[in-house]
Amino acid sequence: MKGKKMSLTTKILLGLVAGVAAGLALGNNPEIATTFIQPVGKLFINMIKMVIVPLVLSSLIVGAASIGDVKTLGRIGGKTMTYYMLTTAFAVTIGLACGKLFNPGAGLSIPAEAAASAAGEAPSLVDTLLNIIPSNPMLGLVEGNMLQIIAFALFLGIGVTALPEGKGKPFVDFFESLAEIMYKITAFIMELAPYGVFGLITPVVAQNGPAVLLPLIKVIAAVYIGCAAHAILIYSSAVTFIGRVNPLRFFKGIMPAALTAFSTTSSSGTLPVSIKAVKDNLGVSDKVASFVLPLGATINMDGTALYQGVCALFVAQVYGIDLTLAQMGTIVLTATLGSIGTAGVPGAGLIMLSLVLQSVGLPLEGVALIAGIDRVLDMARTCVNVIGDTSAAVVVAATENAIEEKMTAEYAS
Repeated sequence: MKGKKMSLTTKILLGLVAGVAAGLALGNNPEIATTFIQPVGKLFINMIKMVIVPLVLSSLIVGAASIGDVKTLGRIGGKTMTYYMLTTAFAVTIGLACGKLFNPGAGLSIPAEAAASAAGEAPSLVDTLLNIIPSNPMLGLVEGNMLQIIAFALFLGIGVTALPEGKGKPFVDFFESLAEIMYKITAFIMELAPYGVFGLITPVVAQNGPAVLLPLIKVIAAVYIGCAAHAILIYSSAVTFIGRVNPLRFFKGIMPAALTAFSTTSSSGTLPVSIKAVKDNLGVSDKVASFVLPLGATINMDGTALYQGVCALFVAQVYGIDLTLAQMGTIVLTATLGSIGTAGVPGAGLIMLSLVLQSVGLPLEGVALIAGIDRVLDMARTCVNVIGDTSAAVVVAATENAIEEKMTAEYAS
């Protein structure tokens, strides 16, 4: 009789444990790990690099095009997009602050070939902002310049919405097909993640000892505290001052959705619960809820963006790289804009982390240090993603006078 199929998360955890055990066993002979096991990890990293550019390009084009005719979106579309982008920028900034505060990689130094190039002279913040718009988008694609790819993809996605449906549909269909292919390839790569994590973590532990694992506790603490701070500071302020809803009533009303997101780690899977919660418990109109929440499940990734900030600083600290202000600004922009393309992608957090690390030249090998605890981090970040979606529904509904009077009286007290 066949047993229950083991989940990918369990497999990755087993790969991590096996890698740690193998690394400890090879502590006296680390050259064995670097010669025979490390190539497996490098192959996994190369496969991730292979899908990043086409995955981000196709996902963002389809995501932007799916918004529809910009003119017909009107006030609701503009308010929703602005809210999501602003809260995501706040989230990744809080993540960077938590990374600085907790300093999880302090005391742990892992040399990396990528460190030398990343530590070189970085462009100024002004140059970084100017370089977002590519003078040659094809060159940006070839070089893997993530910010330029994101900007170009968003322009294409928005531009196609201005065309008649007959002319724009073949373009969107092509990139929808490409996106689906990339999702399948990504799913295949993530099935190999346990072996990749084993190949990456074994030589790290063999060369540095068990002390490399201790900072992961700080990473978990930084992400969870950062997520709580974001919910309390940003969402509470938004629903109180813009939505005119008591924050305690708000959190009580959306608790079913938050708990569902925490346990399932799926924003899309939580969507029916989110819609029911804001309509039944907070009085948000069906028109607002049916537009804002599905859009949020697609593009609003505040928790994921916060996680990127913490993990990027952790990787930089581990590899002894001091990030400049311009590089931190790049992380904020990449995580904010790139969050639009993360929904529906298996292993989205790790793929997105790879994108952010690559945008500032940090070693992608750092992904292996995070992979083993990704499920624990995913629970917190998905919960925050969904809370952000519901807060947007309340804020937009309030500004559109689309909250039922009886619910306003109950939840504004």
